[in-house]
Amino acid sequence: MTEVLERKAAITGIGRSAVGRRLGKEPITLATDACLAAIEDAGLERADIDGAAVFPGSGILGPPGYVGPGIVDVQDALRLELDWCSSGLESTGPLGPVINACAAIACGLVNHVLCFCTVFEGSARAQRTKPFVGSGERVRGLHEWTAPFRAYSPANWLALYASHHFHAYGTTREQLAQVALNARANAQKNPAAVYRDPLTFAQYLEAPMISTPLCLYDCDVPSDGCVAAVVSRADAAQGGRKPPLRVEAIGCALHGRPSWDQWEDLGTMAAHDASAMLWSRTDLRPADVDVAELYDGFSFLVLAWLEALGFCGRGESGAYVEGGRRIALAGELPLSTGGGQLSGGRLNGYGLLADACAQLWGEGGARQVPNGPEVALVSAGGGPLAGCLLLTKM
Repeated sequence: MTEVLERKAAITGIGRSAVGRRLGKEPITLATDACLAAIEDAGLERADIDGAAVFPGSGILGPPGYVGPGIVDVQDALRLELDWCSSGLESTGPLGPVINACAAIACGLVNHVLCFCTVFEGSARAQRTKPFVGSGERVRGLHEWTAPFRAYSPANWLALYASHHFHAYGTTREQLAQVALNARANAQKNPAAVYRDPLTFAQYLEAPMISTPLCLYDCDVPSDGCVAAVVSRADAAQGGRKPPLRVEAIGCALHGRPSWDQWEDLGTMAAHDASAMLWSRTDLRPADVDVAELYDGFSFLVLAWLEALGFCGRGESGAYVEGGRRIALAGELPLSTGGGQLSGGRLNGYGLLADACAQLWGEGGARQVPNGPEVALVSAGGGPLAGCLLLTKM
């Protein structure tokens, strides 16, 4: 193994704005609230921040509320003096800014990078009178090929993957339900989660179907909020408010065709390439992971990530989560400890990053994984974009 330069980086602080279904707050307010909280959590001042990275970045076409404030908005609002910045939708999934920040630190460009992601989809959708696509608006890119068939949403695209998995491996809705039920059970212990009402097995099975076999509870929650993280040079991270968390390894590879439907088959996505890269850069193995915050924009993505990361074999993820005990807080591999995106709220995976850090810092409260976790894995993305991080205590 060559020198793993991402280990020169560490996460030193996490900040969250208010998170809710429809907060009605200005996006720049959400962004600055989270960024200031992250800087304070790291024990730094604004003057210490010399880099910034955001997902996805301003000026990018996306569904209403998906694109929050960009680098220039936050840089101006906080009067930051930056030596480096990065943004863009075509990154290694939503965690791309964190991965890019590790690279910038390894190159010696910066000392402390502010990474953030803001969404206000809940409020934006409430104000919109027609859908983003399918209402006569001009579409481009992928939508040129999917909109004519009324496949407007990733829910439709991922339903194909899920249907294939059900057919090929015997996966059932009863197994898939455990992903949503586990997320809701953990969200009930998280005061910041969007949905905290109990969710029963019967309610899941009786829920409206969105795109077979995915029902309402298999889809994440459009929300308002922002999460920010400070990624620091490891040797500049000592003496902060809390112990820095080392970036043990990153995974960001993309080898397959960059599409939702042009992979080798409907059993692989970019998650497989990113996962293979991650494990090639560390001596740790899946069995060493104490907690996993796997991207759950749709419940089936958790099954895909479990297989891609090697927690189980191909086609075995349904059996892996069956019954829910293995993935519960006290289980073999606790998942979605804060409720994930299915119940905690859609924050493009940044809520998952915050939950992973909280677990390693022992800040999980009622949802803290027992026995003091030492290693956490975070993943984000689906289809053609994916990235993952392995975090450890230093």
